[in-house]
Amino acid sequence: GVIGEKGITLSGGQRQRVTIARAVLMNPPIFILDDGLSSVDIQTEERILDELENYLKGKTSILVTHRIAPLRRADRIIVLEEGRVAEMGDHTTLLARGGIYATLYWEREMEEELEREK
Repeated sequence: GVIGEKGITLSGGQRQRVTIARAVLMNPPIFILDDGLSSVDIQTEERILDELENYLKGKTSILVTHRIAPLRRADRIIVLEEGRVAEMGDHTTLLARGGIYATLYWEREMEEELEREK
């Protein structure tokens, strides 16, 4: 396992936050977050993304996620189905189309709302 200061083992969420902090310090021209917040709860994810939003202004950033809530922030969302691009657009456009993204959004939104209430 990963060991923190004074021999304390880091949780999955803590490891993810350390990895994000390292990436921010490296200041890359392209920032890729590939399911990088999957081990933190939704509220923590939202706080981290709020903080990252200012840092990412003017940078190319790619967010790969199975959670729907963070996608509302994206300029462009690419929905993959069986490895192929099924839909592309911003959050509002994709919801209005009523396709795969809209179906996933409403299903996940209900699940995530239940998780937030815990």
